[in-house]
Amino acid sequence: MDDEDDIVRPNDWTQRDIEKLSIEQLEEYIAELKTEIARVEADIAAKKSHVSAAEALFKK
Repeated sequence: MDDEDDIVRPNDWTQRDIEKLSIEQLEEYIAELKTEIARVEADIAAKKSHVSAAEALFKK
């Protein structure tokens, strides 16, 4: 089994057609994406913390 088979892909996300967006709309889109990236990075950090805590618990 490939690792990619385990990846959960969101059904509600699709690439936007950015060709027709104004500069202001593109800047707003970038801000939305940066907010989402920050949210995902925070989730990754929390999950890494949980993994580290679990590893520390079982190493004792």
